[in-house]
Amino acid sequence: MNLASLDLNLVVALRALLQERNVTRAGQCIGLSQPAMSAALARLRRHFDDDLLARVGGGYELTALGQALLNRTTTACDLLERVFASQAEFDPSREEHEFTLIASDYAVAVFGTELARTIQTEAPGIRLRFKQVPNEIIDDTGSLLSTVDGLLLPHGIIRGFPMVELYQDSWVFLVADDNPEVGEQLTLDDLARLPWVTYQRAYDAPAARQIATLGIEPRVAVSVDSFQLMPLLVAGTRRVALLQRRLADELDGLAHVRIMEPPYDAVPIQQALWWHSVHMHDAAHMWLRETAARVAEMMEAGRPTISRPPK
Repeated sequence: MNLASLDLNLVVALRALLQERNVTRAGQCIGLSQPAMSAALARLRRHFDDDLLARVGGGYELTALGQALLNRTTTACDLLERVFASQAEFDPSREEHEFTLIASDYAVAVFGTELARTIQTEAPGIRLRFKQVPNEIIDDTGSLLSTVDGLLLPHGIIRGFPMVELYQDSWVFLVADDNPEVGEQLTLDDLARLPWVTYQRAYDAPAARQIATLGIEPRVAVSVDSFQLMPLLVAGTRRVALLQRRLADELDGLAHVRIMEPPYDAVPIQQALWWHSVHMHDAAHMWLRETAARVAEMMEAGRPTISRPPK
């Protein structure tokens, strides 16, 4: 397909039509009259050789192709907006800008808070938006990264995208303070015997694979998509949970649990900021990456993260 031969305005019209499923409302969304929108729909139908919108009763429904194009068109429009919003220069002390990062609640609690604190001090006009890590992050990484500014995720889950190293972490286990079945040291037998609280996404895949290689199949009693809720789901029960050490330290005292060392050499965590190559030379994004790396360096050194006053 030769992009030079396409009218890219049709991409915007296509998104509006697929989202609204109504010619008049779609036109209102993008500032086109009903006749102009009808003409755009006709051109799109000829291009795809498909109705895209099929009349059903008093309304319209998406055809199979229209349904397939819905997410792709949204991603394409988001990517185009980011491409044309790219900047050659960026002054963080003067700019009004929003960065969107995909991150688990662990990454936000441990790193995102430090990053937000530094940005508030150095660049008060910059906003951060954190989005939960979706289940399709492994299968559709490129599309997801093209519509955001970055992804906070450790090594071992995705690869093939540019990234900057952030900080290291390790795994610990949580058990209830009053769990009489666990002594002063956790054993592999404990892990095989006790019920588990687990994170229900693929985020901790390397750790989960390591446990499997030890011949342990966790008996999952509760799964949750929040790392920060895990101590509460362990307290007062027979359950055990695997949690990042930095987060466990942050939450220490929140629930009546013990933090225990793994009874094996647990694979370490190397956290990174990943991004799509479309952002590589954008001045604003380069500043974000530099700031993230600097915040992580101060975290690793145990220094306060508020370092530079605004200019």
